[in-house]
Amino acid sequence: MARNVVISGGGTGIGLAAARVFAAEGDRVVLLGRRKEVLEGAGVPGALTYAADLSDTADVRGVAEFVGRELGAVDVLVHSAGGTGQLGPPAAGDDPLEAVAHNWTVNFRLNLLTAALLTEALKDRLASPGGRVLFVSSIAAYRGSGSGAYGAAKAGLHPYAHDLARDLGPRGITVNVVAPGYIEDTEFFGGAIDPARRERLVNDTVNGRAGTPGDVAETLHWLASPGAGHVTSQIVQVNGGAERGN
Repeated sequence: MARNVVISGGGTGIGLAAARVFAAEGDRVVLLGRRKEVLEGAGVPGALTYAADLSDTADVRGVAEFVGRELGAVDVLVHSAGGTGQLGPPAAGDDPLEAVAHNWTVNFRLNLLTAALLTEALKDRLASPGGRVLFVSSIAAYRGSGSGAYGAAKAGLHPYAHDLARDLGPRGITVNVVAPGYIEDTEFFGGAIDPARRERLVNDTVNGRAGTPGDVAETLHWLASPGAGHVTSQIVQVNGGAERGN
């Protein structure tokens, strides 16, 4: 039976790969993101699109109304939106403390607040039983991210997911987190990565390769399947073992 699937960050990278996997199974997919042109150009068969800033409460209310009109219930909610803010404006001025405040605020807003607002707005629409809520975290939540801000924001998803799992479990809804490592072909790492950095990231894995958006998408798809119905409140590592360190 076709399911209703809502995917934030669905226009590129992991979100887009997940959308394609669900759509290929005949599910009805809604793609959410900030850039209308990216969503409309994603090329996911039959997908609906809605452009919104998911850190803005008014925009999220608009999403909830759209989903209610078009889908009704939500079977699978995938949170793939996030990033370090490289697509947005930098901090104004040259005050170093202002730069820190800007960086941490942007990372919190993009990676944690978006997920919380969208979840809370759609929580009552989640299919009961059988609903699935899935968050895309990061290996940075365990190993840091250089500045600390991105990793800290992603780490904040983990206790939120655990609390949600307790809250939604009696309704037959599972909540899980996937933590990718270095994933190629995503906007997160940009169009090109320094070869030395890429080599270091690949060498951190135990299977000797970079991850792909499809690796994460297939894991999300399994966690949304009936076969994963007793898997909840878990953080699934999809990073070639890099989280363990070398």
